[in-house]
Amino acid sequence: MFDNLNWWEIGALLLLALLIFGDRLPVVINDGLRMVRNLRKMASSATTDLSRELGTDIQLEDLHPKAFIRKHLLTEEDEAAIRKPLQGVYDNLRSDVTGVHNELKDVASAADLRGNGHRPATATDGGAPAPAPAPRVSYDDAT
Repeated sequence: MFDNLNWWEIGALLLLALLIFGDRLPVVINDGLRMVRNLRKMASSATTDLSRELGTDIQLEDLHPKAFIRKHLLTEEDEAAIRKPLQGVYDNLRSDVTGVHNELKDVASAADLRGNGHRPATATDGGAPAPAPAPRVSYDDAT
């Protein structure tokens, strides 16, 4: 919950709470915890009532509309029919991204000057000229 706060910010918030609420701070914390417990109890009873009314086992995570429809209203065949048109697009996109990722790794390893300990030879260094990059395949050629 407080993953994005550091210790100084948490300390400042506690100091601010102490300044605002003063001697009533323990009472305010107790009231807040009681409210959280009541909200959890209400959510639990709502899911129990909904499970009883629908005749299925419903968890709190299932109350999200997409998850509820996927789990309780669609059959596996319906879900497969919905996914089928997009599966080919997904597979093509995934293979393209994998290709780009592999090319970037190749370029990064070729340009890594720290790994091999010396600079690559260039025409201005007096060494052999660097090989020309491979021609790029355009999108029109691939389709």
